[in-house]
Amino acid sequence: MNLFDILGPVMVGPSSSHTAGAVRIGRMARSLLGQEPVRAELLLHGSFASTGEGHGTHQALIAGLLGLAPDDSRVPNSFELAKERGLEFTFGSCVLREVHPNSVLIRLEGDQGGKLEVGASSPGGGRIRVFRVDGLDTSFSGDLPTLVVHNTDQPGCVSQVTGALARRGLNVATLQLNRGGRGGSAVMVIECDQPIPPEAAREVRDLPGILRVTRYTPEEEHL
Repeated sequence: MNLFDILGPVMVGPSSSHTAGAVRIGRMARSLLGQEPVRAELLLHGSFASTGEGHGTHQALIAGLLGLAPDDSRVPNSFELAKERGLEFTFGSCVLREVHPNSVLIRLEGDQGGKLEVGASSPGGGRIRVFRVDGLDTSFSGDLPTLVVHNTDQPGCVSQVTGALARRGLNVATLQLNRGGRGGSAVMVIECDQPIPPEAAREVRDLPGILRVTRYTPEEEHL
């Protein structure tokens, strides 16, 4: 246990899970989209749906989609800021299986035509866990530099991707694989010990069978 676990994150309250964690979920979704979001559908599950309004969860999620940090004083006014920036959003509820009660499914469209569906949870203390990306199961926290690689399910993809990272001196901390079906679409989530440079992500993107690569670098947040 560290000091962060005891004291919790620096944030605009009232709740580390419903507010700080929700901001971080929005920021993660924005980063994975890789574009300025212009439309968002947010489907809240469990206690996010039942008590989120009173805890400011809705405002926190939108603040994160706008790129605000958990300790930004503008978090409570994120709806007005979204209107100024041209972000359209709607909220609804959903029932998800085998996820934490503080969870949300976010569907995004970006200003360059990109689309993303991401599911994430806020288990407490400002921490988050991404459990789904574009319909495929994942599990990562965003605490480490991460590549999310969409690829066709074919032999050699994993070894080529990890080989490209190894040639650049990047050590793989965790690697998760999932696929929609044999020979169909698949996703790799690779967490590294070192920051992943843009040229490494481009090299992976140019490999055979790779459909899309999203590079995520943890930002310095006052959490």
